[in-house]
Amino acid sequence: MRLFLLSLILLLTTGCSTQYVNQAVTGETFPSVSGQNLEQKSVNIPADFKGNFTLLLVGYKQNSQFDIDRWLIGLDMTATDVDVYEIPTIQGLFPRMFSTMIDNGMRKGIPKALWKGVITVYEDGDSIQAFTGNEKPNNARVLLLDKNGVIVYFYDAGFSVTALNELRSFLTR
Repeated sequence: MRLFLLSLILLLTTGCSTQYVNQAVTGETFPSVSGQNLEQKSVNIPADFKGNFTLLLVGYKQNSQFDIDRWLIGLDMTATDVDVYEIPTIQGLFPRMFSTMIDNGMRKGIPKALWKGVITVYEDGDSIQAFTGNEKPNNARVLLLDKNGVIVYFYDAGFSVTALNELRSFLTR
């Protein structure tokens, strides 16, 4: 019985995800998707972003948080002035069934002051992953959007100081 349950869990968690080849999306408009921040407010991406530039740090797996944290530290240490949102993006029906439990787990590990900037995308998770690709899912997808939702900078090869400086160059033009 245990083997059956373990097999079922593995099938549901791995069999429901689709692999997409990584894409070069610079110059394209970010797809219209919706999610909910950890304050439980609905957010439409990119329509609800009103700034000059908006930086999305998209993660497809829990392990991508390590890469996202390096980006956040780099942005903070360089005093980069941009609105930043973490976008945990989860595809498949199985994770949606446990979205409350997943979000509550994130709330336990993230200070309440930051909840507004963490927007979990479940229902549209597959469309974002298809848009950027999800090879090497531990790497964050770093997308700098202009005020119209057009991607002016995209990077998905893991944090590097060179990539951070390239991103910053778009913000100082």
